[in-house]
Amino acid sequence: MTKLFLSLHVLAAVLAIGPVAVAASMFPAALRRVTGESGAGAPGDRPPGDRDALANLRMLHRVCRVYAAVGTAVPVLGFATASSLGVLGSAWLIVSIVLTTAAAAVLALLILPGQDAALVALQEQAGPDAGPGPGPGPDPGARSAARLAMLTGVFNLLWATVTVLMIIRPGSTTGA
Repeated sequence: MTKLFLSLHVLAAVLAIGPVAVAASMFPAALRRVTGESGAGAPGDRPPGDRDALANLRMLHRVCRVYAAVGTAVPVLGFATASSLGVLGSAWLIVSIVLTTAAAAVLALLILPGQDAALVALQEQAGPDAGPGPGPGPDPGARSAARLAMLTGVFNLLWATVTVLMIIRPGSTTGA
């Protein structure tokens, strides 16, 4: 049963966390393109408020939301695997649990709401009364994109650390 739980745990991590990591990483760059900002300081690839670019942002956000929900299987299967291996009290596992909780909190409390807020702001901007540009005052899209990029980097770093801990298992004496 241990091998089944471990296989399902790894598959769930690859198939659920991977898409969230990729889509969340793509979102800030796509947001910069929609708001007319680019990393090189030149105008974006598309005009601000472009409907295709907005649809792309919505799709990336949906991937993040859906796969985040599917990703709840990862810790559930992880606990089942750890229980069958008898390592629930191991330091490497406890650290992994804490880091997984932190990654989930960053995603659920910061990244997903940040993406929601950016989409709402863009939707309001692209409304029937909106002009062709971002409107008066400084464009919050660049700051939002930078913040989301940073948070996504933290999320991905947390998951990379968990992955390394799961492979190396410092101090572990199990052969699984």
